[in-house]
Amino acid sequence: MSMKFPSHINLPREARAELVELLNTCLATSIDLHWQAKQAHWNIRGRDFISRHELFDEVADHVRKQADEFAERAGALGGYAQGTIRLAAKNSELEEYDLSAVNGDDHIRVLVERVATYASTIREGIQRAGDLNDPVTEDLFTQTLSVVEQDLWFLESHLYGSAAGARAEVAPSAILEERSPNA
Repeated sequence: MSMKFPSHINLPREARAELVELLNTCLATSIDLHWQAKQAHWNIRGRDFISRHELFDEVADHVRKQADEFAERAGALGGYAQGTIRLAAKNSELEEYDLSAVNGDDHIRVLVERVATYASTIREGIQRAGDLNDPVTEDLFTQTLSVVEQDLWFLESHLYGSAAGARAEVAPSAILEERSPNA
């Protein structure tokens, strides 16, 4: 189902199909992350409310734009973008949002874990797009990762020196080690 449309992009059909699948995984994950960031945005309470409220909205805006770019690249490759909410929930790489998160540090911790997972998925996409000789998709993933890692830094910086920060320091590195092909 991933290849539905004609494309004259000079890549083998099998490579385009694999790239479309990868782009659809990133599309689903970005849609899920968008709504998880909005969940935090709507429900944040406590210390540093306004700065965190605005940061969560900014992260949500970034991933919403990234979703659109993933979908459009999938279409350019002749694929069918699978971006409904139900498909995103089914195909996302993320865990469900922790609904017990209420205070600021809890929301930050949850988002750090989710954004780290998203970054890892995109980093894998960079490698695979390079292996498939698609510099355009590789560049899309590389540019996206730059924004995602900056968002991750902004989020992590809110935990510096807090008790929740100690927990957050373990989770992202564990995620990256677990998903790393060199581990």
